[in-house]
Amino acid sequence: MILLAFDTAQGALSAAIRDAEGEIACLFEERTRGHAEALLPMIETVLAEAALGFSDLDVLAVTVGPGTFTGLRVGLAAARGIALARKLPLIGVTTLEAIAEPVAAAADETILASFDARREEVYMQAFAADGTEQTGPLLVGLETALAHLPRGPFVLSGTGTPLLADVLERAGREYRLSETRPQPDASIVARIAQRLAAERGLETFHTPPAPLYIRAPDAKLPGGRDPGETA
Repeated sequence: MILLAFDTAQGALSAAIRDAEGEIACLFEERTRGHAEALLPMIETVLAEAALGFSDLDVLAVTVGPGTFTGLRVGLAAARGIALARKLPLIGVTTLEAIAEPVAAAADETILASFDARREEVYMQAFAADGTEQTGPLLVGLETALAHLPRGPFVLSGTGTPLLADVLERAGREYRLSETRPQPDASIVARIAQRLAAERGLETFHTPPAPLYIRAPDAKLPGGRDPGETA
């Protein structure tokens, strides 16, 4: 099974290819804009490095959010287009899962994955050391974040780490900082997707995943409709 994964949802751009034996090729770059122009060339580069073409792919994976509205739409539109053209299953992975997955935590620690959502808010999700979800994906104000969390101790990962570290520090809660990458990485997305495919079977991923919008997008369509609304 050859799997192509990519991410455009937050402050980076990445693509990776895996097969049954592991990772074949990957690229990652921090990027806050220009995802639409750079995504396809990056995909073509990792395919070339792996000596593969689109016709060799068996499955796709993409991040579904939370993230920027524009970034999410770029990644999902590209993934759906390739999946439709090649009749491939498409697996959605959240950005919070992607930054929590590589964190090494002790059995008694809670992994707290988060992104700075601006406006004194964070996107966050808590996971047990074995990856089990302890909360769903949340958008919370910093002043109420503690009310949504277990006792800890915590391992913090993601761009929201400085904000939540300050909250935990002032509350006297125990935490430490993960040394993992704070942005989603397609290498990790591919690893998660490969596991999901093995657990659930590829036939369960022929319906394209929906974007995970926790905060309503600021952009409006003609007539004042939200971009996430159905026509």
